[in-house]
Amino acid sequence: MEHAKIGLVVCSQRTPRAGLQISHFVQSTIHQTSPRANIHLIDLAEWNLPLYNEPGIPSQIRSPADDYVHDHTRTWSREIASFAAFIFVTPQYNWGYPASLKNAIDYLYHEWAGKPAMIVSYGGHGGGKAAAQLREVLQGVRMKPLEEMVALTFPSKQLLGSATRGEDLGLHGGACFWEKERFQIQDIFGKLEMVLQDDVEVN
Repeated sequence: MEHAKIGLVVCSQRTPRAGLQISHFVQSTIHQTSPRANIHLIDLAEWNLPLYNEPGIPSQIRSPADDYVHDHTRTWSREIASFAAFIFVTPQYNWGYPASLKNAIDYLYHEWAGKPAMIVSYGGHGGGKAAAQLREVLQGVRMKPLEEMVALTFPSKQLLGSATRGEDLGLHGGACFWEKERFQIQDIFGKLEMVLQDDVEVN
């Protein structure tokens, strides 16, 4: 599936934030075992979508070019429609995932539907609650999220503090504190590719 275009969604919009470097870590980890994976970052901080302000209901939109009112919605629609699958890299805020991510998902429906997804969460305890909630919402827009998810736990309060301040976590290059999780990321991404391959064969 080297030609399948996969979007890696950077779900944190905080300033400062750790989300971008963690997303790069996930991307580089995948490329270690899947060097031809066609992964593109979708940084929600760069998109900075306003709170949902379309008059229509996304599930009832039939023509994105005609039925969406706002240019930012049409542009977001084209972006998401261009990907065959997604990897969501999300922090956990108060047992949930960021409101900005829910907002970005809620703008669309058909552009998400039917596409497989992989979830990587991070936080002081790994972000498992946020990941579980996100998985349910992805099912709600008829995506196909994998059952297995990766939880990246900061091994110390010191590192957690560094993450909240947006400091360099030392995730690039050689060994890091998430070595075991590297293998989980690579293994689950392999399963995402298998789902993509099955979809191609069916279609």
